[in-house]
Amino acid sequence: MRAVVLGAAAGGGFPQWNSNAVGCRRARAGDPLARPRTQASLAVSADGTSWVLLNASPDLRQQIELTDVLHPHQGLRSSPIEAVVLTGGDVDAVAGLLTMRERQAFAIYATARVHGVLDANPIFDVLARDLVSRHVVALDQPCAVAATGLSIELFAVPGKVPLYLEADDAPAIETNDQTVGVAVSDGAATLFYTPGCAAMTPELAERLQGAAAVMFDGTLWRDDEMVVAGLGRKTGARMGHMSISGPAGTLAAFEGLGVRRRILIHLNNSNPVLLDDSPECAAVEQAGWEVAFDGMELTR
Repeated sequence: MRAVVLGAAAGGGFPQWNSNAVGCRRARAGDPLARPRTQASLAVSADGTSWVLLNASPDLRQQIELTDVLHPHQGLRSSPIEAVVLTGGDVDAVAGLLTMRERQAFAIYATARVHGVLDANPIFDVLARDLVSRHVVALDQPCAVAATGLSIELFAVPGKVPLYLEADDAPAIETNDQTVGVAVSDGAATLFYTPGCAAMTPELAERLQGAAAVMFDGTLWRDDEMVVAGLGRKTGARMGHMSISGPAGTLAAFEGLGVRRRILIHLNNSNPVLLDDSPECAAVEQAGWEVAFDGMELTR
């Protein structure tokens, strides 16, 4: 199995278009220690020919152009992208589907709740249903993905409804089919991809125990990061994301799980681990974690 990180950043990317914060300024200036990242998405293949995307970020067109294995190679129009698997209905997971509207056949795999979000918004009908098939995936059930040689299993993780569907200022954190992780397998190797998760539950810890490779929510370094920096009023918990640091953070939650390769993905532009020379990045690496970057590859 081969996996390519198309984008490693959270919504807005790094640098974010309207951010004048220090990290974003460094990235814009070409600082090699502040590498730009586009919004989070992963491409996975069992054979190096047919590819499955895990989420379709708003930056998808740019990501495809920068990734030669995703370029068309046959006839006047074609694509090696056979399917897209969605982990939720957030803008940074589904907006890239609109990039794929030029009557190209592929399949969309998601939970019933996420398909409901797509079905309720007529803009997604630009994906012609006679070419773009939509498959409802039940939780905790292995599902073959088209003819790619890959299978997926979707599992619920704590999360909230997408921002544009919030009904009040305190949306409930729930564990159901609105926010999921993905276990993708080629029969020999399994990779876990969970770009959004509000808390580590005993069930999730049991699922990840001893995993070979996990890509996990790295949105914020600390829960009040954006508040302290003057960038917003919301904490990580309010946004439905675990923090990396702290007693309830990702580093602590993974201690003792025996995960062999641990990679942080979905990194907000305010997160200091995006800066290779920061103490926070050093702390993450010392704890045995990697920080994802665009173009990063995993092969097993």
